[in-house]
Amino acid sequence: MTIRVLLADDQTLVREAFAMLVESARDMEVVGQAATGREAVELARATRADLVVMDIRMPDLDGIEATRLIAADEDLADVRVLVLTTYDTDENIVDALRAGASGFLVKDTRPAELLDAIRTVAAGEALLSPGPTARLIARFLRGPSATPVAVGGPECLSEREREVLSLVARGLNNTEVAQALGLSPLTAKTHVSRIIGKLGARDRAQLVIVAYESGMVTPGTM
Repeated sequence: MTIRVLLADDQTLVREAFAMLVESARDMEVVGQAATGREAVELARATRADLVVMDIRMPDLDGIEATRLIAADEDLADVRVLVLTTYDTDENIVDALRAGASGFLVKDTRPAELLDAIRTVAAGEALLSPGPTARLIARFLRGPSATPVAVGGPECLSEREREVLSLVARGLNNTEVAQALGLSPLTAKTHVSRIIGKLGARDRAQLVIVAYESGMVTPGTM
């Protein structure tokens, strides 16, 4: 299947460079380009893209609010958002995840990594790397100004599901979760799907937020 990608960035050169890269992949196509957050929302509705590569800082409507509008639209329930960030300086990462983004990408990432990131998020995985990236998320999520995501807590989960959730929050994919717990990849995937259903989460990214907010995962455990 071809992944239909919408690019949102206020810098024309950045958009064009990303467009050339995406179009070079046999399993992807660019279905639209937006220079503002408002255009991104409108084009997401018009094109029904599978994934939006969303810059955070844009005029008219920023990427966070645009992400929130896309995630809140029932007609766009299958559209995933991958936000762009400057990593070390962008404290809006968590706001974007809370708004409904499925992951984030460093803006100066390597071309092959961008394509892999698009495939990862389009497949329903959260792009939340372990290590410094996860610690960055954890620090802001545990801050005093954090507003909890409107999903359930881990109290309703079984012990095995809590183990799976903890590993997902550390950035492990289904295969890595399976290896860590001695499960088959299919069983790990089933556990993740059940956890999403029990917690009423949109995707794996929100599972990560729940794990941090509940204290199951903290910066010191990464």
